[in-house]
Amino acid sequence: MSRRLRVWYPGAMYHITSRGNRRTALFYDEADYLEYLKILEESREYYPFYLHSYCLMTNHIHLQVETIDYHPQYMMKMINSRYAIYYNKRYELEGHVFQGRYGSALIENIKYELKVSQYIHLNPVEAKMVTFPEAYQWSSFAAYILQKKDPHVTTDRILGYFAEPAQYKKFVEESQEYGEAKLHSKLITKEG
Repeated sequence: MSRRLRVWYPGAMYHITSRGNRRTALFYDEADYLEYLKILEESREYYPFYLHSYCLMTNHIHLQVETIDYHPQYMMKMINSRYAIYYNKRYELEGHVFQGRYGSALIENIKYELKVSQYIHLNPVEAKMVTFPEAYQWSSFAAYILQKKDPHVTTDRILGYFAEPAQYKKFVEESQEYGEAKLHSKLITKEG
């Protein structure tokens, strides 16, 4: 049986997820996180895209990506295969590092776009890794609320929906307070 084709068009935006094989860790230390981000940037040189939000969790990743001229399959193939080579070499392992194909959900409206960004930034809080999203080092949230330089992410689009960064922070915190950040389970399931 063939796989369903993923919907793509220039400028399409996605919530992309990828999980460690058997839910095992993808990142053990700072060197692993930095290597993943380095590979992400190498991929952007070949297949340009905008990264609006990201969070690298211990055993999975979340990327909010806006394509330009290339289907995200090319960037994800490059990222996942290069990271798997790095990981297997570093930890003297063989075999799959990622669990199946990457997951993607097409983002087709502003409300969903904002909910995805919110969900991504609250992921470490929901996992009880930190109390506040700004405390998690491997996320783009600090770039949003502290205007801290993050070369991997562009905040202009999402912050453009708010009068100031403090309003975005409030938007995320209110969701955290009332437990509204959880998105339907379809969000993190794979298409095709």
